[in-house]
Amino acid sequence: MNRILVILTIDTQNLPANFPEILKQEREVVAQWKQAGFLEQLFLRPTKNGAVLIFKDIDEEKATQLMTTLPFYALRKSIEVLPLIKDAL
Repeated sequence: MNRILVILTIDTQNLPANFPEILKQEREVVAQWKQAGFLEQLFLRPTKNGAVLIFKDIDEEKATQLMTTLPFYALRKSIEVLPLIKDAL
């Protein structure tokens, strides 16, 4: 089972006035991904400037495409998409 790690950083210096509504939409999308089974985990960053997502059973291209559908995508400062290989140990 493959995993894709995505690190999303948002630009907290330029948040729009409707940020609470965008956050609500973001949570709805993430819940749909979890229900669909391809988002394994979401970790919020303690600095409150982004999140770390772990996808499963999709490839890097699909993970990148999914990230473009997030409401926070328009607020992004950076996105890193990192395919992971499980260690045999």
